[in-house]
Amino acid sequence: ENACEKAEFGDIPITLGVGVAAKHDTEEKFEDFMARADGRMYKDKLTKAYSAENKLVQNMLNALSAKSQETMEHAMRMTELAHRLGEKIGLSNEQINNLSLLASLHDIGKTTISKDILNKPEDLTAEEWDIIKEHPERGYNIASATEEFGPIARAILCHHERWDGRGYPKGLAGEEIPLLSRIISIVDSYDVMTAGRPYKDALSKEATFQEIERCAGSQFDPELAEKFVKMMKSDIE
Repeated sequence: ENACEKAEFGDIPITLGVGVAAKHDTEEKFEDFMARADGRMYKDKLTKAYSAENKLVQNMLNALSAKSQETMEHAMRMTELAHRLGEKIGLSNEQINNLSLLASLHDIGKTTISKDILNKPEDLTAEEWDIIKEHPERGYNIASATEEFGPIARAILCHHERWDGRGYPKGLAGEEIPLLSRIISIVDSYDVMTAGRPYKDALSKEATFQEIERCAGSQFDPELAEKFVKMMKSDIE
């Protein structure tokens, strides 16, 4: 078990579930004896699953931060805002958990893109922009390959779709776009605008609210945009 924890497989941690049973009754069937050991193994596996998922998320975020301007602070702010909006609109606990995970990992496909492109200070060429626009599909492929992230794979794929159908990669519109993707689109835009970027000054909260309201019905789900702005304004009233 310790050897597994020390082993390295890229950014993916390796864990081992263990179940042990002792046979005291000579008349106990082998199948029953093995079933007890198997049950304990699955209990051990479930106990470690949450911790392992957290380590995997942390490793993914470290990889993303190392390649791009996405920071842990950005992921944490997005997770908090997404969680609050999810509760406000009545999502289930499972949906909120998936939404929080999506807030952290929506841009994970960028780990497969060159740092030179991700951090280029000048305007991107058409070819470079096409590569950037591949990151939702690349993120989908990464998430689909893991049991932990499979539930958010499609939401990762669709997080750059627009309400009016002019987004990418599929050009989905309206409620064709997964709900979690529609939420993340708003939360991500809000945090980027209010926190700023090295190449762009931050906007005031009021200016950001106005921009989200302006883009409601085109870029953003209008109902979600209205609820998000109302939620955020209540914090400063």
